[in-house]
Amino acid sequence: MKAEFSPQGAAEPALPALAEVTVVVCATCRDAAGTDACPRPGALLAAAAERAAGDQVQVRQVECLGNCKRRLSAAILRKGCWSYVFGDLAVADGPDLVAAARLYAGSTDRLMPWRGRPDKLKRGLVARIPPLTELKEIS
Repeated sequence: MKAEFSPQGAAEPALPALAEVTVVVCATCRDAAGTDACPRPGALLAAAAERAAGDQVQVRQVECLGNCKRRLSAAILRKGCWSYVFGDLAVADGPDLVAAARLYAGSTDRLMPWRGRPDKLKRGLVARIPPLTELKEIS
């Protein structure tokens, strides 16, 4: 995969690869206190991710990811690749979601690398979901 270099010298994935990655944030998630305040902490996490993403990484909101016991939740999807669901996030973790999306965009094996993944997303992994092409027939 073609990489561009940032001023700091770190490899950046090419823009078309970034376009294949989407961060999905549960906008209805409550914080650990269970607050009903509006906007909800999930929506604030989505806004923090959008600010960090600029116009290079897609950030979308969804009503519910069904991961309520793990509180603030998000998923990172990549076309034709494995999808990842994370929980136990905080409003301030928006930039970490974007960093993971950038890391994933540079992957060549359809998996999000463990090395280089923000620590919060190592500990907060809830599920890794295969692409439909990886599913096997039941005999």
